[in-house]
Amino acid sequence: MTHPALEVLLDKVDSKFSLVTLAASRSRQLQDYYLGVTSSKSIPPQVPSLRKLLSLSFEEIAADKIVRISGDEMREREAAEAAALADAQAAELALLADPDATEGDDA
Repeated sequence: MTHPALEVLLDKVDSKFSLVTLAASRSRQLQDYYLGVTSSKSIPPQVPSLRKLLSLSFEEIAADKIVRISGDEMREREAAEAAALADAQAAELALLADPDATEGDDA
């Protein structure tokens, strides 16, 4: 018997292909993490397990710790992150230009 069950895993994604590519990608990230390869994609395991990396990836998917994000959603998130970063930098520059000014001062 396979754990987690294939039916449970297929409920988390839209196709078998998506499941395989998500698990394989996550397995490579875990391998990089265990080998000490530093990158922004080196995320530690999200569930406790002593199983092989692919099995660990399937467990993480079943536990909803790893989810598939579409390309469109990823681009939207990156755009929102860039806009938030630009706003924060603008606010910081404004504060440095006039340190006596405070936002939201209703006194």
